Amino acid sequence: LYAMGGFVEADGVMRCSSVPGETDFSNAETFQHAVTARARYADARHGDEEGKRSSTIVTTPVFEGETLIGLMMISVPVATFDEIDEPDLPLKPLALLTFNKFGKVLTSEKAFEEVREEVPADVSLAAFSGKRTSVFRAINKLGEDRAYAVLPLVPDAVYAMSVWPSDTPFLRSNISSRLSALLPIIMWVASLVVAFMALNRLAITHIRKLGRQMRRFAFNRTLPRDTLSPSVPAELVEMERAFIDMAESIMRDEAQQEDSLREKNILLKEVHHRVKNNLQLISSIMNMQIRQAGSDDSRAVLQRLQERILSLATVHESLYQNDSRVRVDASRLLHDTVNQLLKVGLQPDSNIKVTQHYDSVTLDPDDAAPLTLLVSEAVTNALKYVSAEDGAHASITVNLRYDGEGHANLTVENTATSKQVASGTGLGSKLITAFTRQLNGQDRVSHENGIYRFEITFPVPEKAKPVIDF
Repeated sequence: LYAMGGFVEADGVMRCSSVPGETDFSNAETFQHAVTARARYADARHGDEEGKRSSTIVTTPVFEGETLIGLMMISVPVATFDEIDEPDLPLKPLALLTFNKFGKVLTSEKAFEEVREEVPADVSLAAFSGKRTSVFRAINKLGEDRAYAVLPLVPDAVYAMSVWPSDTPFLRSNISSRLSALLPIIMWVASLVVAFMALNRLAITHIRKLGRQMRRFAFNRTLPRDTLSPSVPAELVEMERAFIDMAESIMRDEAQQEDSLREKNILLKEVHHRVKNNLQLISSIMNMQIRQAGSDDSRAVLQRLQERILSLATVHESLYQNDSRVRVDASRLLHDTVNQLLKVGLQPDSNIKVTQHYDSVTLDPDDAAPLTLLVSEAVTNALKYVSAEDGAHASITVNLRYDGEGHANLTVENTATSKQVASGTGLGSKLITAFTRQLNGQDRVSHENGIYRFEITFPVPEKAKPVIDF
């Protein structure tokens, strides 16, 4: 059954074998592949040389510990396989062959020339090694459509391949076989549908309802009217109960904060109202003092001081009448202040034209007071020095404009002569300078073509300044 058997030592020399003498395999391709593989290996010698029979060579490595000490080798003639009787089969393949892991044909039922024409074209047999049993269709080297089946005989060593016509009867699948192949897919799809319906009924529908309740509460602070039924999973019921408890707690806290804020706002309004009343009381006392003053200079000083006190009273009046209590409307504040000054300082028959324009500008309360006092001083000076050249009309103009970039511009103009302007260097000018610094503004004074012009540009924060409660 075999042509030769023996032990090839690690140096490639077979000293113990079924044939006499020594044989050197050190340069043989079979020995080199077997040593490199360090595992069972099969090769073939097809007897191309004269006097040599075709045979299949099988080697198995021998180890001492982890050291390779040699190979057990056996050579089986091809004629041995030809002598085996095989049973007749109703369907026989076109070709049947075995090959090793490197794609080299070991045995075949037909001549090697015929077998080489039946293997897949443009694909080495080595590409099918290391794989599990597989069946596929491909084109052979003659360009014909074939069906191939590959089966590992010895894992990582020997593989068998059978070649069949593409119209082989057993390759044709009937309806029942196709349905049986589709049955697992149908069952998988059905299980997905059932799982989705169960998940939607038991969880998703109730989670969506809970989400709508949360959004409704976030938008209009409305508690849910209809809660989840007891048949809903207990975890979702607990989530809804926790949400309702949290929502009720938030609403109670917000109600308490609103009550507290309302009380504080009422107290703050009361403070501003009382300050305004006290300032007006002081103004009334000063008015009595003005009537009892012995000289015109004394009355003028007291009247000027009274105007400044009334300007402060106007600021506090605007604060307690303002609903925001954080920002003050400068247009309304300056309009009331200027009208009050004109009512006191402008005679009915003075024939002075007054023009006012105020943009909507909101200020912090800390900026409202110096701005009001500054306008009071500037308008008082304008009333004091307003005059006109011969044949011209006297006028006073007050403008407040917002540039949209966080700055406001205040302008007070009046007609005046050069002599009157030069004499204006008293307390009012010093106060205007001080109030300008408080506003972090820049002032400009000019006198051209009989018009005395005072202008100040100051920053207007878009947001209220943070208030730190110490």
